Amino acid sequence: MAEDILIQDATSQLAALQSKRISAEELLKLALGRQERLHTRLNAVIKADLTHALERARSIDDTRVKNGPLGPLAGLPMTIKDTLDVQGMPASAGLDGFRHRFCEDANAVNGARRAGAVIWGKTNVPVMAGDWQSYNDLYGTTNNPWDPERTSGGSSGGAAAALAVGITPLEIGSDIGGSLRVPASFCGVFSHKPTWGLVSQIGHIPPQPGAHAERDLNVIGPLARSARDLRLLLSLIADGPVAARAPAADLTKTRIGVWIEEDDFPLDGEIRTVLEAFVTQLAQAGAEIELISSPVPTDQLMASYQVLLGAIIGSDMPETQRKQMAAMRGVSKLAVNLGADERSALAQVRAYTATHAEWLEANEVRCRLRDGLKTVFSKYDVILAPVSPTVAFPHNHKAFNGRKLTLADGRTIPYGSMLNWIALATACHLPVTTVPVGRAASGLPVGAQLIGPQGGDAKTLAIAQAIDENIGGFVRPAIDF
Repeated sequence: MAEDILIQDATSQLAALQSKRISAEELLKLALGRQERLHTRLNAVIKADLTHALERARSIDDTRVKNGPLGPLAGLPMTIKDTLDVQGMPASAGLDGFRHRFCEDANAVNGARRAGAVIWGKTNVPVMAGDWQSYNDLYGTTNNPWDPERTSGGSSGGAAAALAVGITPLEIGSDIGGSLRVPASFCGVFSHKPTWGLVSQIGHIPPQPGAHAERDLNVIGPLARSARDLRLLLSLIADGPVAARAPAADLTKTRIGVWIEEDDFPLDGEIRTVLEAFVTQLAQAGAEIELISSPVPTDQLMASYQVLLGAIIGSDMPETQRKQMAAMRGVSKLAVNLGADERSALAQVRAYTATHAEWLEANEVRCRLRDGLKTVFSKYDVILAPVSPTVAFPHNHKAFNGRKLTLADGRTIPYGSMLNWIALATACHLPVTTVPVGRAASGLPVGAQLIGPQGGDAKTLAIAQAIDENIGGFVRPAIDF
């Protein structure tokens, strides 16, 4: 049991703690032992506060022996993505200057701590959470547990890798450009991107430490090895009501619009094959399936999203870099006869330096698209879509403009294509539960997005739980634990 318990989901680990089959101190030490054995291969957890964690675990054990009051996560060891402040372990977001300061727990972290979680470590991220790979000069590169030569995803890449191998049973991550969904898909775990505004962002870096504003697009959400665990953690960190335990959906009464067309957004054939097989399983389980085209005009979606996202990224850039971008924007007005790559680069510059009027225009488009989705969600409970155009890809630390993604059939696509499939839910503030749905011919995991209507978090989670319990979910990676 000692080794097996680490790969069980959080709900099962909590049952073992509550029945006193294992103590909080014992469970924490097992997790620390696994972290020590796998650190060199994965580099998922990059910071720890073991003294305080052990003290807390022992205190919880003492309270449990005395039958004192305990929270729903009492004694469960947890790690936290290193873009969220934890008391004694400030978020670095991959930058040295941020980690040398006093901080309190981020609001979401505080929710988990109040529930009794034993928070002991921080997981790796890219610099300023700005990549689909998790590496930085402070802590190095996180490897995928299914293939260490490949990325675990980003920006919650350390979180997903640690979950997949049982170093942690729960994680709190964030998502503005797929940062919960891509790592979950690449590592074969579950994640939930909440409706925007459901979970407080206070204590998340970026923006700069001490910010009071809730950023557009960005969300804080849970990662786990089961859908029921997503529900549990979300209920504890959300600002609004979320049922910690609720019945799974009835798949025979579930209507799913399947969006996997490739007319506008590239998709690797090996991912399509896995998704098609999964859709067949859903149909066999009684779900009502309908293949659909893009639920919104993709050109309008991506143009709007690029400006909304670029304005946020641009605000985090150093002043000198912003001035350089502004100068490039001025030159770009005179440019003609540009190639596709040059046009793309200039569009990015314009997004990073967007005026308030341009942002308002993009926001108007976003709101119009979101309103149009009400008709789509009157027909379907969720939209099922790919997370990423490709499975986890090999580490690539070239400059962004020098990166390409190679698909299984030999095609190369722009690195920025990673934004395509995740754009709809992010731009329109929709909830998404990401579920593992199988493995590609390469042996790497594939996830799918269950996209719901705004405020429909309970619906996507219930359907994810039905899938988890009736079709299949987490599979441990083939790595020597």
